[in-house]
Amino acid sequence: MASVSLRHIYKKYPGGVTAVSDFNLEIKDKEFLVLVGPSGCGKTTTLRMIAGLEEITEGELFIGDQLVNDVAPKDRKIAMVFQNYALYPHMTVFENMAFGLKLNKTPKEEIKRRVEEAARILDITHLLDRKPKALSGGQKQRVALGRAIVRNPKVFLLDEPLSNLDAKLRAAMRTELTKLHNRVGTTFIYVTHDQVEAMTMATRIVVMKDGLIQQVDTPQNLYDNPCNLFVAGFIGTPQMNFINGTLRKKGEDMYFDFEDKSIKLPAEKANDPALKDYVDQEVVVGLRPECIHDQPNMIEAFPDSTVEANVDVTELMGAEIYLYLTVGHYEDQKVVNDGTNLIARVSSRSTSRAGDVIKVAFDTSRIHIFDKDTEKCICH
Repeated sequence: MASVSLRHIYKKYPGGVTAVSDFNLEIKDKEFLVLVGPSGCGKTTTLRMIAGLEEITEGELFIGDQLVNDVAPKDRKIAMVFQNYALYPHMTVFENMAFGLKLNKTPKEEIKRRVEEAARILDITHLLDRKPKALSGGQKQRVALGRAIVRNPKVFLLDEPLSNLDAKLRAAMRTELTKLHNRVGTTFIYVTHDQVEAMTMATRIVVMKDGLIQQVDTPQNLYDNPCNLFVAGFIGTPQMNFINGTLRKKGEDMYFDFEDKSIKLPAEKANDPALKDYVDQEVVVGLRPECIHDQPNMIEAFPDSTVEANVDVTELMGAEIYLYLTVGHYEDQKVVNDGTNLIARVSSRSTSRAGDVIKVAFDTSRIHIFDKDTEKCICH
């Protein structure tokens, strides 16, 4: 097994296009690391450089203690699983899984042992005589994984392997991949644009944007302590609410003013030294949907952060309801601007309905405050 080290890695294409900039990362042995970000952020390019399918423009790449910049992909002791499975249609499942081992002139008995062991791990022993056209999408994905497992690679590279599956199967395969990682005990580097996949499977997540690393952390720390507006908005479903407003000091207390509303900050945030320079300045407040409440007991619990909001749309999600709200600026009981749009995630027992004007309370102990210009987090 092996660690992977990327040191000041750049990928530049002709015409001045830089796909990846100054990428520095130490991936631990047996870690499940996920690269996540929107399309075009450089995550697949980074994975392909690790695989040796893309040439590194600048920087050094180590797998274990070996510098592999100039090592051919077949000699890197890695295995890659692609989005489109890349199975040979004229071969059986057994032959597909054994193909790489045959090329390496592995003895027949060893090939049979490894293929059968991988098939048992992936629960596809009963499929070994079938051809790919007789397999479902999920079964094809397992075969592609099996073909990688039999090679006993030091590192697994997975490029959006679940994106062609339906939602139910994708959820099931997430669990299977996590179990597989625990069983084979190999380093996994996984690329996805789906932050749910990242949050549920990763030991650490790398959030990327425009070829740059934004933040590297555990899923929970990314969710609780995003370093900037991009990470805060990208991680979490529905995404974090962002409210533009101004910080005000009134006596010993600190308030956040937006529209014609004034929200009192809790003492631990009001006393944060980082906020001193932002008094009377515009900032962006971030608040997760689950931190906006419409239950009467929560409204009583947060009397200093309760506002009126119009319910525009409700979405019943089964165990919870999403309320799409507008908090407006009122004059003579009329909204005089477009207002601030918010999403609240509330209990399925909520009685709020589209068209209602309701009171909602913000859990101010869990707000994040961002610098409007730099977009960096000031305090959590």
